[in-house]
Amino acid sequence: MNVRRRHISAVALTAVAALGFGTLTACSSDSAAAGDTGTFDVVASFYPMAFLAERIGGEHVHVTSLTQPGQEPHDLEISARQTAQLEEADAALYLEGLQPSVDEAIGQSPIATKIDAAELTALEEHGTEAGHGEEHGDEHGHEDEHGHDHDHEGGDPHIWLDPVKYAEVAEGVGKAFQKADPDHAADYRKNTATLVKDLEALDEKFRTGLANRTTDVFVTSHAAFGYLAERYGLTEEAISGLDPDTEPSGARVKELQKIAKDDGVTTVFYETLVSDKTAKTLAGDTGLKTDVLDPVEGITDHSRGEDYFQVMEANLTALRTALGAR
Repeated sequence: MNVRRRHISAVALTAVAALGFGTLTACSSDSAAAGDTGTFDVVASFYPMAFLAERIGGEHVHVTSLTQPGQEPHDLEISARQTAQLEEADAALYLEGLQPSVDEAIGQSPIATKIDAAELTALEEHGTEAGHGEEHGDEHGHEDEHGHDHDHEGGDPHIWLDPVKYAEVAEGVGKAFQKADPDHAADYRKNTATLVKDLEALDEKFRTGLANRTTDVFVTSHAAFGYLAERYGLTEEAISGLDPDTEPSGARVKELQKIAKDDGVTTVFYETLVSDKTAKTLAGDTGLKTDVLDPVEGITDHSRGEDYFQVMEANLTALRTALGAR
């Protein structure tokens, strides 16, 4: 994993607690640190985990995210202050395999309730740099041409981009909250059921919205959409691998140019938290359009929506246009 060190200051951490999830309502005490709120304190690794905690916990939880809004989650390096926050929290919610520094910090912390989303649904292998993993001999845990080791041996971690898998994770998180904080179990159960119903509705929107299309193939900047593609019968062709910092080889770029021509690809997708340079260069070289397909790893002012559901519906709109759905 190509990880760049970014130590987050105490000021930034306060900003995370106050501003990190402006659209979520359960953070009743903006500046409260984990352990000092009188509520069930949850430290979440990054936005998709924090969103689950907020929706399921409701008024009974205080959620602190380890990843700042706008920060690429793969880049996170845990600071000493954040390690202390983990030790004071009631629960940690994370996704093993996505952020190695988080995995290590939680593994070493004495926190009583550790909820690993990767254990709540089945992880699968998806192609990385080449899009068709086995065909091109590219497997998880490989080193790319720059010698970066990719720490995804357990499978593709981007499970939240499949509403069905995300619902499975939500159910597991709900059960874990009920066990850890039994006084509010009934509310956690109710909130979980509501969230799962909303995710089922989102799944149906994707199924119907993508049913009649002219092509199955889409090109995106990094291989985040394997689960979504598999769920709806699409083929993801990624410029980079599971690590968005990985630069594609010249051979891969030429291959994508051919794929775009052969499969009627109209659009090269890029995302909001990493550079769009390679995607726009590829699009320019092949005469294709560009658009945003957001992996929903964080919500910023540049996001096409204020929460997970709004951004996912924007993704559906973008995919419908790119794939010629009608």
